[in-house]
Amino acid sequence: MASENPTATEYIVHHLQNLTYGKLPEGFERYDGSIVTEPTWTIAHGAAEAKAMGFWAIHLDSMFWSILLGAIFVILFRSVAKKATSGVPGGLQNAIETVIEMVDGSVKDTFHGKSGLIAPLALTIFVWVFLMNLMDLVPVDWIPGLSALLGIPYMKVVPSTDPNITLGMSLSVFLLVIFYSIKIKGIGGFVGELTLHPFNSPNKVVQAILVPFNFLLEFVTLVAKPISLGLRLFGNMYAGELLFILIALIGYLQLPLHFGWAVFHILVITLQAYIFMTLTIVYLSMAHEDH
Repeated sequence: MASENPTATEYIVHHLQNLTYGKLPEGFERYDGSIVTEPTWTIAHGAAEAKAMGFWAIHLDSMFWSILLGAIFVILFRSVAKKATSGVPGGLQNAIETVIEMVDGSVKDTFHGKSGLIAPLALTIFVWVFLMNLMDLVPVDWIPGLSALLGIPYMKVVPSTDPNITLGMSLSVFLLVIFYSIKIKGIGGFVGELTLHPFNSPNKVVQAILVPFNFLLEFVTLVAKPISLGLRLFGNMYAGELLFILIALIGYLQLPLHFGWAVFHILVITLQAYIFMTLTIVYLSMAHEDH
C-alpha cells in the first residue's frame, strides 16, 4: 500500500487497483519520481501508471484467477465424471448432477434450435462465472495481504469485477450469435433482419426509405446485447466487492456485518451467474430462429 497506516481513501483505491502489466512510454515520471528513459514493459504502481500503459496493458491478477478457476472447473467436473456411479451418488457427484440438470432444463425450456454446443456452453458459463463471483466471499485483506508479503503490490481476486473479463466473455457470446445468425439464416437473412424490421411495408419504395431507420434501430439493439450482458455482471459484482471493502474499514464490527452481507451475497453470486447463462441461451436461441 501507499503507507503502513493508509487512509480510508488509500485503502479503497489500493483494493480496487488491478495488478497491471504494460509498457510505459518514454519520458513518463513513475511513482518514485524516476523518469522512464525508454519505453519499458513493467508492472504499474498506481492508477496513473496503469492509464499511461494504454490499451495493450494486461491485468495479471484477473487473468490468473480466471484461468485458475476455469481449470478448477474442468478438473473437478472431469474427475467426478470419471468416477460417476449409477448407484447412490456421493455428495459432490450429487451436487454436480443437480447443477447439470438445472442447466439442461434451462436449455430445453429456452433454446428452440438444435445444437450440441449450447448445453456445454451454458454449463461452462454458469459454473465459471459462479466460481469467479464466489471469490468475492474471501475476506478482502487475506490474499492481497499475502501478495504484499511476496512483493506483489496489488491483487484483485474477483475476476468478474474487472470489465475486461466480463466484456471479454460477453463479446465471445456475441461472436457466436453472429456466427450462428449467418450460418442458420445466411448472409441475406441476417442482413434482412437488420434492415427489414421493425418497420415494414409492401411498397418497395417505402421499404427502401425505411431501411436506414431499421438498420439504425436493429444495429443498436444488436450491439447493446454484449455490452449490457458484460456490464450487468461487472456492475453487480463491483458493487458487492466495494461494500465488502467498506465493511472492512469499520473495525471490530466488521465480522458480523461481513457475515451478514456474505450470506445475502451468496444469492447475488448465484443469480448473476444464472442471468449471464440464461441471456446467453436466449441470444443464441434467437440466432437459430429462421423466419
